[in-house]
Formats: sequence, C-alpha cells, structure tokens
Amino acid sequence: MTTTGVPSLVTAGLLWGTGGVLGTAFGDAADLPPTAVAACRLGGGGLLLVAYAIAGGTGRPTGLPALRRIVVIGLLAAVFQGAYFVATSLLGVAAATLVAIGSAPVVCVAVESFGARRRPDPIAVRTVAVGIVGLVFLVGAPTGVAAGTALLGSMTALLSGSSFAAITLVGRRPVDGLSESAMTGWSFLLGGALLVAGPTVAGDLPAPTVTASSIVLLVALAVIPTAAAYTFWFRGLRTSPASTAAVIGLLEPLTGTVLAMMVLGERLTMLGLIGAALLLVAVVDTSRPRAVRA
Repeated sequence: MTTTGVPSLVTAGLLWGTGGVLGTAFGDAADLPPTAVAACRLGGGGLLLVAYAIAGGTGRPTGLPALRRIVVIGLLAAVFQGAYFVATSLLGVAAATLVAIGSAPVVCVAVESFGARRRPDPIAVRTVAVGIVGLVFLVGAPTGVAAGTALLGSMTALLSGSSFAAITLVGRRPVDGLSESAMTGWSFLLGGALLVAGPTVAGDLPAPTVTASSIVLLVALAVIPTAAAYTFWFRGLRTSPASTAAVIGLLEPLTGTVLAMMVLGERLTMLGLIGAALLLVAVVDTSRPRAVRA
C-alpha cells in the first residue's frame, strides 16, 4: 500500500478544522447544546451524501456486508461524537481534544502492528510522537479539574479517540455494493438518529431557534466539515495506511486554531506556535511518498 491518498486526507483534515467555528456559531444561533449540534451535523451531512449517492445511482446498499458496514460506522460515529462532547463537558475543549485526537494515531499504529504481527513502523512511531508532542503544546493541558473528573473525562475522550481510530481502520476496506458516499451518508444518518434518540426518550430534546443565520450555518456545517470532509477522508483511506491517515487528522485542531485566531481574535503563545510547527512537521513527514507495508 502507498500514500497516494494523502492529498484527499489533507483536504479532509483542513475541512474538519472548520467544524469548531461553524459548530459553535450554529449552536449559538440555534440555541442548541453540543450533543444536539453533533446530531444535526451528522444528520445534515448524512442527508446530503445520501441524496448525492441516489442522484448518482449508487444510493442503495446491496448485500449484507454493505448493511453491516453502515451499522458499524453509524454506531462508531455516534460514540465518537457523543463521547467527545461528554469529555469536553468534563475536561474542557482543549484537554478533550488532546486525548481524543491524540490517541487515535496511537491506536491505529498499535492495531496495524498487531494485525501484521510485527513491530511498529519506526517512521509511524516517529511521526505519531512528534504529532502528539505538537498537539500537547498547541492545546495545552487541563487546569482546575478535580482528579476524579479528570480521570472520567480522560476515559471518555479515549473512548472517542478509539472510536475514530476504529472508523479509520474499518473504513479503509471497501465493501462490494456500497459506494463511499452511500456508506458515509447512511452511516451518519444512523449516527445522528442515535444521538437524538437518548434525549428524545428522556424528554430533554431542546427545540432549536430557527432563523436564516441558523439555517445557513447548519448547511455550512453539514457540507464543509461533514459531507465533503468525510468523502475526502474515506477516499484517501483506500490507498493510505490508517496510521498515516490518523496523523494527518491532526490537521483538524491546527486548522481550527488558525481559524479561531482569524475569526475569533484568539492568540497563540510561543509554546503554541512551537506545537503548530511540530504538527506540520509530523504531517509532512507522514505524507512523504514511500512504499508502506500493509
């Protein structure tokens, strides 16, 4: 396997970086909590991708393996999004991002090495280590969080990161009778429905504030960091190792930080700038064309 899918993966990472700004803006405009924003993101993106797949004549999954893949990715997407937002409520956004996104490439490298019954690829280990150090410098660590809360939040964030790693590992293997758009679309519709189901049963599902701005922001959230980003992601996974993809996924917090600086006026410390540079080094390192053992 080679790294020919890197351009698609990089595009996905950059598009994902818009999710924080768009999701926050949409949540404020629609007066919705983070979990409801995640459900709208998955549901909206899923609808767009299913419509696209149907228009192209590939919207109908055929065969049990295709249906099984949709269910697996849908469940993992719901866990990934739901656990992440629970972790942010316990640890804060920075620390939850650190554990969730930082753990994904570690899990991918470990699973790939175990599956191949060999030691981890030294290049993969190096890029993951540099990337995680950069992520630590960029987002920082939690402050003022009680030990018990920090432990619970870290476990939840680890669950989120492991779920994303599982999506990456499972999604790189194509299934007959299932296009990338159909797989992602139907899976996200299922994941969004699962995120809505809990609050609906409990009677805690809030009613959104519907305005022109909230509708525009919802469309942007569904298109840019969801439908488009994941289409590029799964396309890139076809020809790249999961560990490479997970490292490139570190572009998400980096892009989000840059956008926060441009849109929200936030500023990076010198340590944060060093972290951003290390993240770029890790992404460039893992993106270099070379033959990779499957």
